[in-house]
Amino acid sequence: MPESKHVEHKGVVKEIGEKTMKVSILSVSACASCAVKGACGVSDMQEKEIDVRRPDWNAEINQTVTLVMKESLGFIALFLGYGVPFIVVLVTLITTMAITGNEGLSGILSLAVLVPYYLILYRFRDKLRKKFEFAVKPY
Repeated sequence: MPESKHVEHKGVVKEIGEKTMKVSILSVSACASCAVKGACGVSDMQEKEIDVRRPDWNAEINQTVTLVMKESLGFIALFLGYGVPFIVVLVTLITTMAITGNEGLSGILSLAVLVPYYLILYRFRDKLRKKFEFAVKPY
C-alpha cells in the first residue's frame, strides 16, 4: 500500500490548553516569495492560528513545531470550499434561467443559494474540524 502524502507547515506554539493548543503559522501565497513582489502589490502573507490537539510530548510556548495534514484532506477542503459552491451556483443559474428566462432573478437566486450551503457547512463545523485535523510534531 503506498504511503500517503502529507502537507507540512512550520509553526510556533502560542497557547497551550488542557486538551488543545494554538499554533501560529505564516500563510504565504506563491507571489510572496517572488523577486518582484515589491513592484507588484499582489503578494500576500498572513499569520493564522490553528487549533490542534495537544500532543503526547511536552510542548512549550514559542516552540517551533511542524503541523502535518494528509494531502488528500486538503483537496477535500478545496472541493467543499470552492468546487461544490461553484457547481451549486452554476446549476441554480442554468435551471432558473431555463425555467424563468429572467437573468436578474437567476443571478440573485444562484447567489442566494450559497447562504444555506455555507450555513450547513457552519452547522457541521465540529464534524469537519474532526475530519480535517492537523497532527503536531517537533520541528
